[in-house]
Amino acid sequence: MIAIVLTLTAFIPYIRDILNGDVKPHIFSWIIWGITTLLIFLAQIESHSGVGAWPIGVSASMTIFIAYLAFLKRTDVTITRTDWWFFIAALLSLPIWYFTADSLWAVVLLTTIDAIGLGPTVRKAYSFPYSESLLFFTLFMLRNVLVILALEHYSVTTLLFPAVMGLICIMMISLIMMRRRSLTLFANSLEN
Repeated sequence: MIAIVLTLTAFIPYIRDILNGDVKPHIFSWIIWGITTLLIFLAQIESHSGVGAWPIGVSASMTIFIAYLAFLKRTDVTITRTDWWFFIAALLSLPIWYFTADSLWAVVLLTTIDAIGLGPTVRKAYSFPYSESLLFFTLFMLRNVLVILALEHYSVTTLLFPAVMGLICIMMISLIMMRRRSLTLFANSLEN
């Protein structure tokens, strides 16, 4: 239950920041994450993960909504050729998941697709570190720790996605902080 509250606590300010124009999510990343998170939730339910999967299900719904907002608000209209490659690679991987009848392979493939989907957001956050929310990634890192603790059955199928997503959140936090600090130092050097 705490992980669900933390999921909502992360998403609500993020959505508010999108609506205010402070955060500009990359639509490709959020479409990929919405699809894969929903499919991972279904695979975890099939693998008897119990209440530990519920925050992933809530997250899937909210992620799909953010993809919709990113489209509606045209939050990040800078789509590079690399972004298209990440997007196409992720979407082409979905049929591979469909033809695997095993939940483990489904989660492995979908987690990989989710990580590939991060590509456009990493590129954007590197160039525009203030266009992403540190609070969001921090809360999601904590949420993934709680998801792992709440799992009723531990296996690669149930652990892989929240563990990888937690590590990705740590990477995004580090990238955003490093780039913000770098830009601040650069701005300060120009003033002197």
